[in-house]
Amino acid sequence: MSADPGTKRTEPYRRILLKLSGEALAGNAGYGIDTDILKVVASEIKEIHKKGVQIGVVLGGGNIFRGVKGATEGMDRASADYMGMLATVLNALALQDALEQEGVHTRVQSAIEMQELAEPYIRRRAIRHLEKHRVVIFGGGTGNPYFTTDTTAALRAMEIGSEVVLKATKVDGIYDSDPKENPTAERFEDLTYLDVLQRGLKVMDSTAISLCMDNQLPIIVFDLNQPGALRRVVQGEAVGTLVH
Repeated sequence: MSADPGTKRTEPYRRILLKLSGEALAGNAGYGIDTDILKVVASEIKEIHKKGVQIGVVLGGGNIFRGVKGATEGMDRASADYMGMLATVLNALALQDALEQEGVHTRVQSAIEMQELAEPYIRRRAIRHLEKHRVVIFGGGTGNPYFTTDTTAALRAMEIGSEVVLKATKVDGIYDSDPKENPTAERFEDLTYLDVLQRGLKVMDSTAISLCMDNQLPIIVFDLNQPGALRRVVQGEAVGTLVH
C-alpha cells in the first residue's frame, strides 16, 4: 500500500518520542538486558541527539516481567501491571547508564514516585529538560494498571508535543502477517489508523492507536536493528511503515 503524495515527510523531526520494547533489549536471550544491544541503542540515540533532536523515550518491561502474562497465570491483573511498571524503571535506569557513558545527558522520570532513583513525572519539567537538550526517559508506564507502555508512549508524546511516535521493533515495518512465519507476507509502506484498527494489525494496542488518531499524531514502525535506521527515520526518509 503506498502513501498519498502529501504524507511523505522530507524535513527532519525536531522532537520525537521513541518507543522501545523490553524484548528488544533482551536480544536472543529473550530475558533480561543484553548490554551489547543496550550499547548499540545508546549509540543510535547519541547520533541523532548530536544533531539537535529532542528525544523522549518510553521503554517496555516485557524482558523482565509482563503484566498481562502474570494476570493470565492467576495473578491479580492490577498487581501484575504494577510489577510490569517497575520492570520498565529497571530498563530506564539501564538505558540512562548506557547513554551517560556515551556522554549524553539524561533524566529518568517515573510515573510511580521513587525519589532515590528517578524524578517524578512532571510534564512541564520534562519539556524543560528536552529544551535543555537532555534525553528524557519515561519509566513506570502511565502509573495506572490496565494501560500498556504503547499507550504510555502515545500519551507522553502528546504531552511533550512530540511530532511523531517512533516504534522500534525487530522487523522493518508492518506486515499483513508475521513475516517470520509467512515468507510471502506483505509489508505496508503506509496505513491509516483505521486500517490498523479494522485489520487488527498488531502494531500498538487499540487504545494507543485511538489516542494517536484522535490527536493526529503519526506513528512510524521501523527496525532498530538496521544500522542507521533511527537517524534515517528522524531525517524524514521513507523508512518502515507510516501510520497516519
